[in-house]
Amino acid sequence: MRAFSKLISFIFNPLFIPLAGTALYFLISPKYNPPEARKLILLAIAIVTVVIPFIFYLLLKNLGWITSSEITQTKERKLPLIICTILIYITLIKITPISYSSELYFYFVGILGALISALIMVYLNFKISLHTMGISGLATFILGLSIHYEINITMGLALLVLCLGMVATARLHLKSHKGLEIIAGMFIGVLTQFITFGYWL
Repeated sequence: MRAFSKLISFIFNPLFIPLAGTALYFLISPKYNPPEARKLILLAIAIVTVVIPFIFYLLLKNLGWITSSEITQTKERKLPLIICTILIYITLIKITPISYSSELYFYFVGILGALISALIMVYLNFKISLHTMGISGLATFILGLSIHYEINITMGLALLVLCLGMVATARLHLKSHKGLEIIAGMFIGVLTQFITFGYWL
């Protein structure tokens, strides 16, 4: 069970959420996007939101500023969250501007809001679950796309809710978070995406 929980935690690592949301947007959206443009955007997002944060993680770990791959210590989360916040802002401005796609733009606005909220919680000495924040935010975004395009993707949403349950269970089983931290992550993930609905739905 522990090995399975670690696998679930890796698959649904919050670093993968921006890329996953973008890929699902291209899959769901009826708007025409040239294949080459989609590939370039996905590649750019993968580099900025996955590869660069991983390089920073290795650097911080080698410097001794991070002691665990899970970044379990609340104080150790400050710098990684600041770095990720800056990188998401760069993605928002340079890769997914509102002129390209309002849906993707506000998806990243929601992610940016969630990261800032998580950072504020760290300064308040409270560690929320970034895993549940990410997957719940993704599920909320996909719900928004379903409403926006009037597409029935109930099975996909049900699968995402199931994944959310698996992630929450895995984090609890690994004792990475307490129940309140899991719930707080879900709440922030949903709320920050839901707030953006008024701008693009």
